[in-house]
Amino acid sequence: MSLPTQPISHLSAIELESIPRSLGTIHQPVNTNNQSDIPLTTLNSNSQASPSSKVAKARTVIVITCVAVVTGVNSFLNGALVVATPAIARDLELSVGIVLWPVTIQALTCGCTLLLTGSIADVVGSRHTYLVGNFLQTFTSLACGLSKSGVQLIVFRAFAGVAASLCLTSAVSIINDAFVPGRGRNLAFASMGGGQPVGFGLGLTLGGALTSSIGWAWGFYLSAILNGIVFALSMWQLPEGVGKVESVTWKRLGEEIDWIGALMISAALAMLSYILAIVSTDSSEIHDPGNIVLLTVALVLLLAFVAWMHRQEKRGKPALIPNSLWKDKVFTSICLNVFLVWGSFNAVEQFGNFVLQNIQELSAVQAGVRLSPAIVTGILANILVGLLVHRIRADWIVILSLVLSWSSPLLLALIKPRATYWSFLFPAFLLNPIGADGLFTVSNLLITSRFPMKTQGLAGGVFQTTSQIGKSVGLAVTTLVANDITAGSSSRDKEASPALMQGYRAAFWFLVAMNCASLCMSVWGLRRIGTVGKKQD
Repeated sequence: MSLPTQPISHLSAIELESIPRSLGTIHQPVNTNNQSDIPLTTLNSNSQASPSSKVAKARTVIVITCVAVVTGVNSFLNGALVVATPAIARDLELSVGIVLWPVTIQALTCGCTLLLTGSIADVVGSRHTYLVGNFLQTFTSLACGLSKSGVQLIVFRAFAGVAASLCLTSAVSIINDAFVPGRGRNLAFASMGGGQPVGFGLGLTLGGALTSSIGWAWGFYLSAILNGIVFALSMWQLPEGVGKVESVTWKRLGEEIDWIGALMISAALAMLSYILAIVSTDSSEIHDPGNIVLLTVALVLLLAFVAWMHRQEKRGKPALIPNSLWKDKVFTSICLNVFLVWGSFNAVEQFGNFVLQNIQELSAVQAGVRLSPAIVTGILANILVGLLVHRIRADWIVILSLVLSWSSPLLLALIKPRATYWSFLFPAFLLNPIGADGLFTVSNLLITSRFPMKTQGLAGGVFQTTSQIGKSVGLAVTTLVANDITAGSSSRDKEASPALMQGYRAAFWFLVAMNCASLCMSVWGLRRIGTVGKKQD
């Protein structure tokens, strides 16, 4: 399966520091004179058509396909790893403490570098950034498949996260540059979001089949092949005008990117994510002196980052995430929602797979097939939201999506270990992606319009950072809950089904609480925001 404000083209001329504190009710005029659903020129910061950003009609499908496939392939690997984790742990002899690292490390490094890569995309250009990221995804996928040890696999997955961050931030900029606000941009974001559940679902099914037949490494090989094809297609067909910026100089790189802020927040997030990953396997590790030092340094860096943002804003210099943005209730609500919802979505899939394989003793193929309903609802959710987001109030869409997805961990928390698939598991897997995918399209349309055109890549970085860190943190904390409850179980054998199921059930109740918190946040923060994604005059 990804990481959100209604596109208002005239806002792109507003400097970042002048963004209003409240979005208020958003209603945009519809241009009834323009019958084109997909406008092929964007607006620059002066709200004029930018000749360099014109996309020929024959290439609109290419732009959307390239963006959707790259995000989809990244999600494909995540889905494949969910069902392949037991086999990978066995083949590479991974210890219990690091068995989930091949899954979580990619989201960790991706989330920690998104803000920096977003800033780089704004200066270097989204097309060039996208192509570099695509090439690196091809290389790292191949390298992961060829890995002969757990260390090699984890290292290459870490580099894959950096490659993914280059693609994700630049993809948002490419869409913003290629399509003006309206149905075309709505569908483009919906396609980008749709690539995630489709990729994740295919990863679950094909990953299970490959793992049980020719080996889990072929999931990585297939990813490398698809990335290579998209890279060649993008080099050939992705218009030069998309994401084009003025000439890049060392002076611009030095002055227009907040390197100090980027390094501080990236280091802080990396340390916090590492501590969570370590503690999730053994809660006693929090008492280790080295971990205490890392946690302290991370917290100090976070405080220093806030102070640095205040200094940069006050002096009118580039600020990675200006503190004034957090005064906007809608922006803050969207970021917290994405963090919570994507964390819950990822954890439900992973622990649902544990129930299938560890409790019901199904094979990887059987588990993948049973997890596949998420593909259908993921596709439908993105299509429906993309078509209706400019007609129905965005807060209603988000709240309805979250209510439906909240039912997923609730069903799994109430499940009986030997219950039939159709009674609990099927509806749980069917409902799980609705909240994440519905929120994705709405959130992209909300957040990107709050940034000036020149920082659109950074806007994508903010959104994707919250979703990626949310996935990593959500899985780590849920694992911590499950492991602690299992360890305290009255069962003598902590690896037996009764002890494991107690931990899994506690994890699902925790995820129910996460979804409730997100729902309350939406009701409070997104009230009366109106419809989004309408066409402009």
